[in-house]
Amino acid sequence: MIYITGDMHGEWERFKDKSIRKLKKGDTLMICGDFGFIWDGSRKENQILKKMSELPFTIAFLDGCHENFDLLEAYPKEKWNGGKIHRIAPNIVHLRRGQIFELEHRTFFVFGGGHSQDYEYRTTETWWKQERPTHKEVTIAVANLQKYHNRVDYVLTHEPPGSLKDCLGVDTAQRLEIHTFFEDMVKACQYRKWFFGKCHTDKYIPMKFFAVFSQVLPVTVKDTDL
Repeated sequence: MIYITGDMHGEWERFKDKSIRKLKKGDTLMICGDFGFIWDGSRKENQILKKMSELPFTIAFLDGCHENFDLLEAYPKEKWNGGKIHRIAPNIVHLRRGQIFELEHRTFFVFGGGHSQDYEYRTTETWWKQERPTHKEVTIAVANLQKYHNRVDYVLTHEPPGSLKDCLGVDTAQRLEIHTFFEDMVKACQYRKWFFGKCHTDKYIPMKFFAVFSQVLPVTVKDTDL
């Protein structure tokens, strides 16, 4: 079974929640950005990653705005279920931007990254320019979607489409190329559901959008299940 959740920001307590503890071997937990467990390379952090590597299920995360991209980029690059990843541990993978993955006979388009609203207050040790997706990454994403004829089962991103930021009351002052790209995807692509983190809320937005944060949702969730 595949489950979706939102930003974790390196909080190990999240994995003690009963909704995650019920996951078993063969399950996959997909995290929509701000994983946060690869941040300072400390002994404590490595101990937590070791404990995480002993969990029976797979952890597959998008990057968000609060990641140490220098550390993340140092992990081995591999192919996994049809798309490109960084391999963190045997059961932990970072899903790279613009890739499409095939899991349990379903297709997942993923695109992490975004804009930190607090970047003006963060230092060179806590903010990385790589959080902002590049034109090259958008171009790769477009090419990958075209290979699938602009049809996937699910979309997972960190940032929401720009129009949803408006209705969620999120700061819209910073517009990135991906916001325009996501708006184009809404119109041009076919998909069942779109999940995103960023907004730190759990909310269903008709007809196909799910803001995820603390909830752990099965990918097959319906609005009537919430």
